[in-house]
Amino acid sequence: MTAPRLAEVTRDNVSAACDLSVAPHQQGYVAPVDRSLAEACTQPDVAWPRLVYAGDNLVGFVMAAFDPGCPIDYFRCGIWLAIAAEHQKKGYGKFAVEAVLAEARRRGAESATVLWAPGEHSPEPFYLRLGFQPTGQLHEGEVVARIRL
Repeated sequence: MTAPRLAEVTRDNVSAACDLSVAPHQQGYVAPVDRSLAEACTQPDVAWPRLVYAGDNLVGFVMAAFDPGCPIDYFRCGIWLAIAAEHQKKGYGKFAVEAVLAEARRRGAESATVLWAPGEHSPEPFYLRLGFQPTGQLHEGEVVARIRL
């Protein structure tokens, strides 16, 4: 595995970011990158979108929402992740989530959350391996899971 790194989204890489896609059977479980970037543009004080690179290769997208005053507690520090189909199972997703958790700690967050839709191709096993635990809450049919920092 080439050492991964995070990079900001810029006018030079946004097109490639929008072209990034997960495996076809996962598309119902992960928001498209262009949708996440559109949401980030509407909340620049909250959204923290980053691209995941291995060397010069774009391998994924991760976005955090840092909104400590949000009335919905599981949106105070949330994570969205998409790793390109051909780059999955290489450690890039774990790297991206751990990088967001490090940023969350730096910002003083006590926990971080992810949401997943239940199903055969759900990212649930991935997040459970990283230490996220379901809270018992659902948001629009998705499981809310939390990790303490």
